[in-house]
Amino acid sequence: MTKARVLIIGGSIAGLTAGNLFRRRGWDVQVFERATGDLEGRGAGITILPGLVESFQAAGADETEESLGIVLPERIALDRHGEIVAERSFKQAMTSWGRLYESMRSIFPADRYHGGMTLDDIEQTDREVTAVFRDGQRVSGDLLIGADGLRSTVRARFLADLQPHYAGYVAWRCLTDEQALDASRFERLMNCYTVCVAPGQQGIAYPVPGPDHSKQPGRRQYNVVWYHPVPEAEGLPRFLTDDSGNYHPNGIAPALLSTRLRDEMIATAGQVLAPQFAEAIRKARTHFFQPIMDIEPPRMAFGRVAIIGDAAFAIRPHVAMGVPKGTGDALALVEALDETGELTTALQRFEAKRLPVGRNIVNRGRYLGTYMEAQLGTDAQREAAEKARVPMQVMTETAAPFDYEAK
Repeated sequence: MTKARVLIIGGSIAGLTAGNLFRRRGWDVQVFERATGDLEGRGAGITILPGLVESFQAAGADETEESLGIVLPERIALDRHGEIVAERSFKQAMTSWGRLYESMRSIFPADRYHGGMTLDDIEQTDREVTAVFRDGQRVSGDLLIGADGLRSTVRARFLADLQPHYAGYVAWRCLTDEQALDASRFERLMNCYTVCVAPGQQGIAYPVPGPDHSKQPGRRQYNVVWYHPVPEAEGLPRFLTDDSGNYHPNGIAPALLSTRLRDEMIATAGQVLAPQFAEAIRKARTHFFQPIMDIEPPRMAFGRVAIIGDAAFAIRPHVAMGVPKGTGDALALVEALDETGELTTALQRFEAKRLPVGRNIVNRGRYLGTYMEAQLGTDAQREAAEKARVPMQVMTETAAPFDYEAK
């Protein structure tokens, strides 16, 4: 019997999760990634929220929250001066993007993973779908899954007018080796999830496994995410321009980040953030940033094509649902196919189930980002946002489980 064939565009965590899920169901799976080499060095800290481990286990990974990450027992909030202004018990596990990627990549066959493959077009008939790549290769299958991220070529093929909406601020991210930090200052911080509620700014920080995925004290990393207002027209192009003056409108790689900009952001952190956050940013070995974007597609299925993860809904980091939603999309897709062997019906069921989930998560991100969006508003809007911000509420709601399936 000929195996059903699935082509997955995008070899990151969502794409690999989908690949492993389909392999376990006997499909002929091929994953195509535009980048060359290993992706493990990408990304930074990840909060493990409900659904992520379940998706990994369904995909064949023998993982738990404890095996993937560092379990933290509490949360604290710091003001601009580094003083604790709120605290509570809040058990949660933290991991790194690299650790999750390795878990999925290690169980996927190397000969079915193709790097350096840039998608140019998609053709489909009632009987099959064909991926057309820039190098001229054409590969056909029964189903094509777009898991190719924020700037998805697959999504653009079917929803050409749908563009990301910039929210007015960026997430400046860094990873710092634990050994580089002042041990006395970070003794408690290495055992809790920390929020910074400095005026006009917001940040989160927590320990994650080290570069070798070690969770041993002294060998971990400290992950910082700093939300900072940046005007789109006057400021964002500077962030996307490298030291040679080249502009990267679709995102700039960490290695190309302007040295001058990095130094400016380190200096600014020292002026506006809690001293603990400023130290971690100053001593970081890796810096990168992401413009905060929203994408909310009206559809997720197009004939024999489906989109999942950031290729579908782009989620603000406040919610910490980017990875869990992507793996959840993949699991929902194979479950819909399990329920019915008919592809069109399965894709309709998948779309009907995941569209409201994506919308709810996007709306949650907008709610959590309200304070930061106000920073580029009027004086009155900024003042009102400052008065409305309650440290305990920010600390409790950020990256916390919520009922995203509620109607």
